[in-house]
Amino acid sequence: MAYQALYRKWRPLTFDDVVGQRHVTETIKNEVKNNAVGHAFLFCGSRGTGKTSTARIFSRAINCENPQGGNPCNKCPTCRGILDGSIMDITEIDAASNSGVDNIRSLREEAGYTAAITKYKVYIIDEVHALSAGAFNALLKLLEEPPEHVKFVLATTEAHKVMDTISSRCQRFDFKRITAEDIYDRLEYICRAEGIDAEERALRMIASAADGSMRDALSCLDPCVAATPWGPLPLAGGPWLRLWKRLSRPCGICWCCVLPAG
Repeated sequence: MAYQALYRKWRPLTFDDVVGQRHVTETIKNEVKNNAVGHAFLFCGSRGTGKTSTARIFSRAINCENPQGGNPCNKCPTCRGILDGSIMDITEIDAASNSGVDNIRSLREEAGYTAAITKYKVYIIDEVHALSAGAFNALLKLLEEPPEHVKFVLATTEAHKVMDTISSRCQRFDFKRITAEDIYDRLEYICRAEGIDAEERALRMIASAADGSMRDALSCLDPCVAATPWGPLPLAGGPWLRLWKRLSRPCGICWCCVLPAG
């Protein structure tokens, strides 16, 4: 089986797995449990804080055949179909590359049809701030009169660029930067599960350098582990570190880059 990057392998599968965003996940879980889910959500926050992961969990939670306290079971045919991509009722759109009005008009036409398998169609529009003015206006019409079987999740790293008329029709959730302590706890858990021998100081340095992004922390951990085949992941020093610095372009965030060789 091909190697899978840690940030993909350890993507959260339930609301409880999302790190550092309890104010968001608990609210959405309660909505799902109480069957009081709105038609549109706006997830705002910096990169790597869990916006898209939460949107995907939400798409399964509202369609799950055996929900577990607001979380998806991830075992029923619907959850598994969404996870493996065989169910087409969940659509992810990258607004940065589909920013035109024709793209949103096509979405409006598709949204008119009921879901083929699931209870709800879910449209996840990532980087929604990249939509053109015409596309925003086309989306506005859809949010004003949404079909009952459709839910929208809009995600953005630049909330100030989203039209007020759009954001006012959504439930807005602000994803905060994850604390270094929460990132460290998650890194430690993943290292134990993966059998990675890492010093506490090394993981804390990665957690600090990630600047609130769980994805950046895991992306940093991957090459650090690959660069230390001779033993535990240390804080700094040794011939492997000098070799690593010569062969790689400095990213500026990982501990290999921010600490001198000792």
